Amino acid sequence: MEFFTIGVYNSTEDEYFNKLTENNIDTFCDIRQRRGVRGAKYSFVNSNRLQQRLNELDIKYGHILNLAPTTEIRDLQKEADAQQGELKRDRNKLGKIFTIAYKDRILGKFDFDSFIDKLDEVGASRVVLFCVEEKPEACHRSIVTNKLEKIGYKITHL
Repeated sequence: MEFFTIGVYNSTEDEYFNKLTENNIDTFCDIRQRRGVRGAKYSFVNSNRLQQRLNELDIKYGHILNLAPTTEIRDLQKEADAQQGELKRDRNKLGKIFTIAYKDRILGKFDFDSFIDKLDEVGASRVVLFCVEEKPEACHRSIVTNKLEKIGYKITHL
């Protein structure tokens, strides 16, 4: 099994779905807390529309809420962004407080063995983890993939 990550900011709809198909993604793991994006520009990743398109592309979809940061943890990053004068979509890296809280409260409690077993059960071989930020290091998906790398999985950021 191989893991990939993808964000949506600064991608068009065609670019976004082409990345998935060009990399033969067969399983899509949505690790957002809220599965919607404000505005029309990225509406193609709002849950219903996204799932419909993935179904058309024969890509399995799963919402992995246990990997999503809680509102409280997200608020820690919002504070860090405000202190830096940065918008979420322009962020280049996660704040230290967010990272510590996410690792402690989310990642530390996540059952990776069960997650991998469930992926195996559905026949997943090329799995993408999705959240909205363009750069993986600006998103919690980088923390998840760091853990996956440590347990022996290859990671490619699309």
